[in-house]
Amino acid sequence: MSKNDPYAALRIKEFNVFLLLRFLLVFGWSMQFIVIEWEVYSITKDPWNLALIGACEFIPAFFVAPFAGHIVDQREKRNLFALCIAAFSLISLGLFLLTSERIIADWSTDTILFGIYALVFFGGFLRAFFGPTIFSLVALIVPKRIYPNAATWSSSTWKAAAVLGALFGGFSIHWMGVAKTLCLVFVLVMLSLFIAFQIKKKPILNPKIGESVKDSLIAGVRFVFNSKPILGALTLDMIAVLFGGTVALLPIFAQDILNVGSKGFGILNASISLGSIISMFLTTYLPVNRNTGVKLLGAVFIFGLCIIAFGLSSIFWVSVLALFLSGAADGVSMVIRQTILQLKTPDDMRGRVSSVNSMFVGSSNELGAFESGVAAKLLGPITAVVFGGVMTLLTVVTIGIKNPVLRTLDLSEDIEAHELEG
Repeated sequence: MSKNDPYAALRIKEFNVFLLLRFLLVFGWSMQFIVIEWEVYSITKDPWNLALIGACEFIPAFFVAPFAGHIVDQREKRNLFALCIAAFSLISLGLFLLTSERIIADWSTDTILFGIYALVFFGGFLRAFFGPTIFSLVALIVPKRIYPNAATWSSSTWKAAAVLGALFGGFSIHWMGVAKTLCLVFVLVMLSLFIAFQIKKKPILNPKIGESVKDSLIAGVRFVFNSKPILGALTLDMIAVLFGGTVALLPIFAQDILNVGSKGFGILNASISLGSIISMFLTTYLPVNRNTGVKLLGAVFIFGLCIIAFGLSSIFWVSVLALFLSGAADGVSMVIRQTILQLKTPDDMRGRVSSVNSMFVGSSNELGAFESGVAAKLLGPITAVVFGGVMTLLTVVTIGIKNPVLRTLDLSEDIEAHELEG
């Protein structure tokens, strides 16, 4: 086996264009998410309204995902990606207009909230297409032998954008206000739309163009459920994100428990992503191909412990440290999951498999936000967070026992085989 090259994917020019594009989009989306949560809670002071944000994004993202995967496998990926970005620009423009001073002065609070929820719902529909398109596009830009390295850099870029987007989003509420921050998001999205056309069109590798939606969906779902490593990794991450996510409750902790305001809110959000980006960068030097299953289970277990520590903490910097470590563990988990998906998924099924991934993991972020909001309403925010951490730990133990294929998973042979092909 050749010596590990931590910068292998970065030596491909078009992949660097893709990373810049992804950075701009995630940076803008991260800012937008932070600002929306802050604005809605500031208006209502009710955790239930935070839960509604998660529900509005989860419902379309979950139910549209299977059909989105079918469409992605049947279409050219670059143009489809550009179309998704153009649609995203409409959402960011609409949110900017809804939070402008004139609209706030003339419209009722309920009308503004309804408009925000409607745009979030549209965003959930759009996210069902973003994930499969990006997943499929990466595989068409880089050769198979460096899929793990490309997955690491792609995930790291995502987290780097999230850390800066969350940090800048929290601070920009204080510096510029909500409306101007959302205007900046719109500008970033339009810039990314221009950059998208710097990537060349890609071939459609699916040999079954015109296949019926029913047959296509059945084939995709059957493949995922027959692949124990993929199914185990997705299930583990889904439950951890569903019960262990704390992002939706951070406005409550920042405003009412830790009393740190918008600046502290930005730091809390950024600490999660900062931990992730650091751990992801380290995985470029310390690949996760050996003892992959054990590393995945260990990372999620550490994540659950950190979530419990955050929920019990009443000291700001202890909370920041707990979130930082949870992000670091989550970063390792994300790299491992993406590597498993890239190596174990056939080219002609990438859209559909990624859609199932979106249903398991991506949508669980929104459902997790809903669950967190409801739990905070019924149990209180502290109890809700601790409960989520405990559920995460129980999930790791259960899957570790029930899925020995995942527990003993080692990707060394898969990576070596692709290196020989290359």
